[in-house]
Amino acid sequence: MKVILLCGGKGMRLAEHTATLPKPLIEIGGRPILWHVMKIYAHYGYRDFVLCLGYLGEKVKEYFIRRDDWREEDCVLETDASGGQRVERLRPSEQWRITFADTGLETDTGGRLKRVEPYVDGEVFFVNYSDGLSDLDLHALLQFHQSHGKIATLTAVRPLSPFGMLNIADGRVTQFVEKPRMDTWINGGFFVFHRRIFDYLTLHANLERDALARLAAEGELMAYQHDGYWTCMDTHKDMVTLNQLWESGAAFWKKWE
Repeated sequence: MKVILLCGGKGMRLAEHTATLPKPLIEIGGRPILWHVMKIYAHYGYRDFVLCLGYLGEKVKEYFIRRDDWREEDCVLETDASGGQRVERLRPSEQWRITFADTGLETDTGGRLKRVEPYVDGEVFFVNYSDGLSDLDLHALLQFHQSHGKIATLTAVRPLSPFGMLNIADGRVTQFVEKPRMDTWINGGFFVFHRRIFDYLTLHANLERDALARLAAEGELMAYQHDGYWTCMDTHKDMVTLNQLWESGAAFWKKWE
C-alpha cells in the first residue's frame, strides 16, 4: 500500500524555524519529524511513500538522497585506482521506496493529494500529515476501514488540553486537573482512503473543507476512534515537548527497535 504524506506547507506557526527549513525537517532527537512519521508506517510494513512536496521541497529531497549514511550505520568502503569511492551499507536501517512529487508552492491539501493520483496504483492507500505522531495500531485502522466499505476513514483522537481544568463550587476550587484529555474528538489525520476520493478532489481543493465535508454529508466518511496517545508539532513549545519525550525515553510513538 502507498503512504502519501503531505509535506508542502509553510509551517507558519513555527516561523522561527521554517524560514530556511521546511517543517517536516524540524528535528526530534536529531531526526526530522517526517522521519519519525515514516518509521511508524514502516514498523507495520508500509514502506512505499509518496511525499507531496512544496515549500523548500528540495531540502526534503536532499535529506534522503544525499544523507551521509556512513556516519550512522555499519558500512564497507571500496576505492579504485582512479580515486573513486563507493560506500555499501551493511545493515540499512530504512528500506523504503520514496516518490518525491512537487505539488506546488501554494497548493492546498486536497490539490496536493489530487496531483499525486497518477502515483497511486492500488484501490486503498494511507494519507497523513507530516507532523503528527501516535501509538496508533495501523493494522487495526486498516481493518476498520475494510470492514465498513466507505470511501474514507479518518482517525479521531482526543488530545490533551493545553490548560489545567478547574471545578468550582461557590467560588471555591473543588478540583484542579492538570491538562486533562479533552472530551471532544478531533481529526488526527492517519487517513485510509479508497481511490474514489479522487472524484471529490480538484487541483484547488482543500482536503478538509471540501472533500471530507462532502464525504461526511454523503455518509462516506467514517471515524476510527483512537483512545491512545496522539500529538502534533504546531508550535515551538510542541517541538520542545517532543524532544523532551524522546530524550527521556517516553516517546510513545516509538514502537520500532
